[in-house]
Amino acid sequence: QVQLVESGGGLVQPGGSLRLSCAASGSIFRILVMGWYRQAPGKQREAVATITESSMTNYADSVKGRFTISRDNAKNTMYLQMNSLKPEDTAVYYCKAANIWGQGTQVTVST
Repeated sequence: QVQLVESGGGLVQPGGSLRLSCAASGSIFRILVMGWYRQAPGKQREAVATITESSMTNYADSVKGRFTISRDNAKNTMYLQMNSLKPEDTAVYYCKAANIWGQGTQVTVST
């Protein structure tokens, strides 16, 4: 079974950028939909962005124009480029492939 490991989180100032990576232990090219989700303290987990096997993408309204999701099937890795970060983007970010979740990586946007 595929396992997912996120990396790239951290502390960044408002307006800054981070790039999250989600590395899969096995092949992902047959996984139809992959995505990034986030959960802020006291809130429900929400979808941030999804990408299909043909690289069709979908974004939450709150991140459109600032975040970009991509996948590299040859490297079994999915990415989330986050620009113009805001304090409200602070959350634990999770990647998901089919029904499999990663362990999450913390993103904190603060001065």
